[in-house]
Amino acid sequence: MYYVLVLVLLFLVELFYFKVADKCNIIDKPNKRSSHTRITLRGGGIIFYFGALAYFLTNHWEYSWFILALSLITFISFVDDIRSTSQGLRLVFHFSAMALMFYQWGLFSLSWWWIVVALIVCTGIINAYNFMDGINGITGGYSLVILGALVYINAEITKFVEPALIYTVLCSVLVFCFFNFRKKAKCFAGDVGSVSIAFILLFLIGRLIIETEDFSWIVLLSVYGVDSVLTIIHRLMLHENIGLPHRKHMYQLMANELKMPHVVVSLIYMAVQAIVIVGYIMCLNYGYWYLSGTILLLSLLYICFMNKYFGLHQSA
Repeated sequence: MYYVLVLVLLFLVELFYFKVADKCNIIDKPNKRSSHTRITLRGGGIIFYFGALAYFLTNHWEYSWFILALSLITFISFVDDIRSTSQGLRLVFHFSAMALMFYQWGLFSLSWWWIVVALIVCTGIINAYNFMDGINGITGGYSLVILGALVYINAEITKFVEPALIYTVLCSVLVFCFFNFRKKAKCFAGDVGSVSIAFILLFLIGRLIIETEDFSWIVLLSVYGVDSVLTIIHRLMLHENIGLPHRKHMYQLMANELKMPHVVVSLIYMAVQAIVIVGYIMCLNYGYWYLSGTILLLSLLYICFMNKYFGLHQSA
């Protein structure tokens, strides 16, 4: 009953946000980079923050440094959704948030180079999650797959976090998917949504990696990772400025050039990541080999897809 109540309350919070967004004109207008054609409310992903906050307020204020970090990164992302902020200001908030999360992890007790590696990896994952948020359902659906896997791992393989945190965040993602995982989305996640859910998943997966001392759990994000990294490499090969907006991700080509429904594309990404995770759990004793093989296979699929269909983008 507790989670039913959480689900209902988050649903009401989301509806209240829609009224605020509509009144304050917090909207997403289609542009050259967009894969949508109609004006839609932006920032519905703020519900992810409220999901984590609901856990914090009802579970003895646990993981307080993480919640403070999440509050910082959610705040600056929401401000950026309303009006553009400087890159320098965003970096200050992001690095401050990551420092607080590292403190919650206990990372500062390790060698300094662990901090550097964690900062690079975490920054990359947050940006990748943000870049991949471009079509209906993909952010919510992909997050559901990862959270579902984390529920199982936490219960059956190794406990790395309080289960209630995963469950309450899962409730918030379900609420968002109700409004976004459809042909005509009621709202988009916005930077506040994609960045906040990326940060939450980072915290959870980081806890898992630290608890098991096994970095191969990063396979939980392998589909997004391969798409993002290879897209960057591809754009560099085309001598493009990777800081500028574009429509060259695989999912964008599928939705725009191949005219596949957004929901179908999102389901494909979800299914592939789910298959990867199930395979990994079945091969736990060979984690790094499995991770390497997965990255290689996904990379080959990406290259074959681009070789066959990228010409459609060039001729568009």
